[in-house]
Amino acid sequence: MDILTKIISKKIDELKYLRQKKSISDLERSHFFSKKNKSIVKAIKEKEISIIAEHKRKSPSKSDINHQTPSEKIIKGYEKAGAAAISILTEKNFFNGSENDLINAKKITELPILRKDFIINEYQIIESKAIGADGILLIAACLEKKDIISLSKLAKSLGMEVLIEIHNVSELEKSCIDSIDLIGVNNRNLKTFDVNIQTSIDLINKIPSNYTKISESGISKPVDIINLKNNGFDGFLIGETFMKTKDPGKNLSNFINEIENEN
Repeated sequence: MDILTKIISKKIDELKYLRQKKSISDLERSHFFSKKNKSIVKAIKEKEISIIAEHKRKSPSKSDINHQTPSEKIIKGYEKAGAAAISILTEKNFFNGSENDLINAKKITELPILRKDFIINEYQIIESKAIGADGILLIAACLEKKDIISLSKLAKSLGMEVLIEIHNVSELEKSCIDSIDLIGVNNRNLKTFDVNIQTSIDLINKIPSNYTKISESGISKPVDIINLKNNGFDGFLIGETFMKTKDPGKNLSNFINEIENEN
């Protein structure tokens, strides 16, 4: 069984428990349901170097990444450094994330927040709105086209934007629908966790121009950003590069300064 299959299997079991613990009616009573969401797309377009900086404690491929730096320091550091948006990884079993990570981040930053998880059910869409997410990530590799349509439409009806993550042409083809706002090319194979930035470059010209284009994973050097930007990407989702340091915010600031100096 590959890693992605294991994660989804665990998620299915987890959802049974969550639905018993908290109903959809309970979720809809959250004060975030009356709040207008911020636009991740707009935030990306407003910056010359648009980085979605990720809060990520652990990964199946690298085990522990950073459990020392307090979340508040990470989020505030990212905001001060010039991130366009923040991604919060909320999956708990394989990434040590939590819905509370997103709720707490929402309290201390004005930046739009993307919920990154393995979303396979409408319950999770409503939960995302309830915890304050401005946008959600859907993973094409674990969804049929009909699921992408239904989940993204529900998210849009609640005011959230949708980033669909792809790895190849077949996943792209089933993801090009009206209720998708951003298309992210993940350079990491979710079955083997191998990384290759060439994946983004090979797919960029196949992505229709009406979508905001994001390159994800394996981006570790300023030259990577320059190369990907020159190839047509609008934004970049980066977590591990910053999170593996004691001060992710300072690392992001230095990273952006290096890109500006290279240009």
